[in-house]
Amino acid sequence: MTEISPRLAAGWLRIQTRAARRSVVPVVAAGLAGTVLGIAQAFCAAWVLHDGLAGRGLPLLALAVFAGLAVLRAGIGMAAEHLAFAAGASARRRMRSEALSKMLAAGPALLRQAHSGELAATVVDRVEALNGLFASWMPAAILAMAAPALVIVPLLPFDPHAAAILLGVGLLVPVGMAVAGIGAAAASRRQFAALSRLQARFLDRVRGITTIVLSGRADDEALAIGRSADELRARTMRVLRVAFLSSSVLDCAFAIAIIAFAVRYGSLLAAGSLSRPWVALFALLLVAEFFAPLRAFALAYADKMHAQGAAGPLASLPDLPAEPAEVKVRTVEARGVSVAFEDVHLTWDPARGPALDGLSFRVPAGEILVLAGPSGAGKSTVIEILLGFAKPDSGRVTINGADIATLVPASLSRLIAWIGQKPVLFAGSVRENIRFARPEASDEDVAEAAKFAKLDGIGLETVLGEAGFGLSGGQAQRVAIARAFLRNAPVLLLDEPTSHLDPVTEAEVLESLKRLTVGRTVILASHSAAAHAFGGRRLDLRAGRAAVAA
Repeated sequence: MTEISPRLAAGWLRIQTRAARRSVVPVVAAGLAGTVLGIAQAFCAAWVLHDGLAGRGLPLLALAVFAGLAVLRAGIGMAAEHLAFAAGASARRRMRSEALSKMLAAGPALLRQAHSGELAATVVDRVEALNGLFASWMPAAILAMAAPALVIVPLLPFDPHAAAILLGVGLLVPVGMAVAGIGAAAASRRQFAALSRLQARFLDRVRGITTIVLSGRADDEALAIGRSADELRARTMRVLRVAFLSSSVLDCAFAIAIIAFAVRYGSLLAAGSLSRPWVALFALLLVAEFFAPLRAFALAYADKMHAQGAAGPLASLPDLPAEPAEVKVRTVEARGVSVAFEDVHLTWDPARGPALDGLSFRVPAGEILVLAGPSGAGKSTVIEILLGFAKPDSGRVTINGADIATLVPASLSRLIAWIGQKPVLFAGSVRENIRFARPEASDEDVAEAAKFAKLDGIGLETVLGEAGFGLSGGQAQRVAIARAFLRNAPVLLLDEPTSHLDPVTEAEVLESLKRLTVGRTVILASHSAAAHAFGGRRLDLRAGRAAVAA
């Protein structure tokens, strides 16, 4: 992916935090309740210490109250942990669902902008990295302001000077952490970039492991992956160093507060003017309560910086298109569907020029159009537009006169069947892979589709590995043909369906495809001479334009 503006990521994070505010309210409430109980415990502890040092014995009531408050506070702390986890899980579910929806809406065209490994890291690792923002940072940021104020309030009537000392030292903490946080955000962004590069490199090498081994490049590629892993390790350690720096700021502030109180009350004690020693004890015990929410804030501050580093690719995902009102379209059993392109322009990358440059053609119902031309002429782009994976920059694409931009995806999907170069097959039985085209189909319908595609030599219960492992290229294409037959859509799109097959298998597959095209509107994009003998009208494309029609 391209470099993402930090401002864009920050704006996206603000939207996400607003959406999650309600879920962190119970966490904040539990935190404030714990602070109130902590103040009460400090008062009881000061009471016990004062009476013990004065030789009056231990006040049993204060000890009993202290023990009861400790148990209650522990219970509230556990509840706060569960509520924080629930808030983080809810936010992750929402963001992951939103990211997946955007990726599915963008379709395969998104792979032109980002590697599939980066996309996987975005929807898995980067969403997980945002958990701390909602489970820790948001409640900690509120408690860092509200909880210290609660601590100062009971101290004000007894010793305003001590309250002022706590307030002044507390204000130094956010300033110091903000300075450290600037470096943390930059380090976190670089760490995630290194992680994405490592994941993309590793995925590419796994996909091409056979070629790498046969070409004798295994050792070189292992060294390259090792260098990427070392880069990630180094960047991760930089993030940790910045996080420790942030924690040191808090420790210094805590030490300053303790020293200031020791000097103040020590001088009063030496001068004989310390009239209420229990107040000094109470104030000293409140220092820990005052800094507890600030310490949680300091720990969560690293989560915020980590989230800012992770949010960029999520923020850059294309927005979901506005869903138009559904237009009445023909059912999947309908015939007589025409397709037309009217002055269509589309540019994937301005540096490479337009993919389609004013393309216009019409395929009447029930006819076959063969798209010819060199690689990059725009054949696959035509297919992607009809599948809804891309939208023209200008011009119109119509089906039976209706602009496909006005059709909801479900309606468009019912009208079209597609067979590409390599069918998308998954681990499971052949029957399950065929039924993927129409999940509600009966076993009889699936068996009929397999028979039509001449899959007689493969049992429907044969279990395939991931990506169709166990099938030859021709058999995989026959599964795709069976899917298209089962789908029974009026428009059939064929994108280089025999490009990787040997001549004998290609001829057999083309024979099955010819039978499949009967009664359907067909657009075939192919380099193959055998495919061009498929029949139908031919349209030559050059640089995204119609060159010759015959």
